[in-house]
Amino acid sequence: MTIEFVGPASLAADGGVIYIARLDGKEVQCHFSYEALEDIDPETVFGDALEHFSKHQLMLLSAAEKKLLKGLTHNGQLQINSSDLTLE
Repeated sequence: MTIEFVGPASLAADGGVIYIARLDGKEVQCHFSYEALEDIDPETVFGDALEHFSKHQLMLLSAAEKKLLKGLTHNGQLQINSSDLTLE
């Protein structure tokens, strides 16, 4: 299984962030919920979603990678929520 995060980050309609990945050459839209962006760093005042995503990109993409490896995509999309941010 080959995973490549290609981006770019863009604002989703719900205030979250969409980031494009390629899974075995096929495009997957990784959707990071607004709540996940808030919860990734609860001590920081949440402002611009894209800026917050950029600041925590490594941790957020790591959570997406774990879900991609588990095969949790649906119709070319992957949802990353607050519950996906727990350290395992």
